[in-house]
Amino acid sequence: MPDQLANPLGVYLKDCRSRLDPAAFGLPATRRRTPGLRREEVAQRANISATWYTWLEQGRGGAPSAQVLNRIAQGLLMTEPEREHLFMLAFGHLPEVVYKAPDGVTPRLQRLLDSFESSPVIIKTATWDVLAWNRAATVVFTDYGQLPVAQRNILRLMFCNPRMRAKQDDWDDIARFVVAAFRADAARAGATLQVNKLVDELCAASDHFARLWRDNDVRVHGEGTKKLHHPVLGLIELEYSGFAVDGRPDLGMIVYNPVSAVDAGRIKALIDTPTPAV
Repeated sequence: MPDQLANPLGVYLKDCRSRLDPAAFGLPATRRRTPGLRREEVAQRANISATWYTWLEQGRGGAPSAQVLNRIAQGLLMTEPEREHLFMLAFGHLPEVVYKAPDGVTPRLQRLLDSFESSPVIIKTATWDVLAWNRAATVVFTDYGQLPVAQRNILRLMFCNPRMRAKQDDWDDIARFVVAAFRADAARAGATLQVNKLVDELCAASDHFARLWRDNDVRVHGEGTKKLHHPVLGLIELEYSGFAVDGRPDLGMIVYNPVSAVDAGRIKALIDTPTPAV
């Protein structure tokens, strides 16, 4: 306990190192005095001096740079929460956010979406690309699977798709809210490059978006109500709630629950038809 209090960073590094299986790295299965990788093996994977890494574990190496700490985290195969904890121990703050566009969702998360029978659910990225959805979302909103990947973006659909615009009961208020919430999400994710390209595209395509973007409004996509004019169901009202996806700070889940049991039943009936209109 005294060592852990005096040098929590070194203790944490040693603990992470001891949990790794040398065989998984193609290292010889020779007898080792302690479990896990040796210090010099971690240093080699991180492309740093073995002596300096040893000092770091012993609390004698001084403060490492963020770049070196990232290389050590990669060398130790740290998860994102583990890397964040490493930075908190070393610097007292989280690492700088660098946005990486996600590839998809896990089968388990998709099964969760599919379990909502009459409630549309989508998973969106920090730049508001729709990454995953359930059958109810296809029927109520649009068939995202039929859209090119680049067009599965909520802002592109809102400002560049007349059919999606016509569905909104109060398009002006919805558009203002969407732009403000998008600004907050993108800033938190550190997706500056991706946002700049999308914003430039939308400003050129929509004067309305350009005006809203210049307002610099910021809001949180928490919960509220949404009314839609559906081509088959007519006017329907949905309550929405936004949720963070645990372990995936780049993703957000939005669940839209029908306000009335009647609307829920109508959505379910439309889902069960062979070719529902959207």
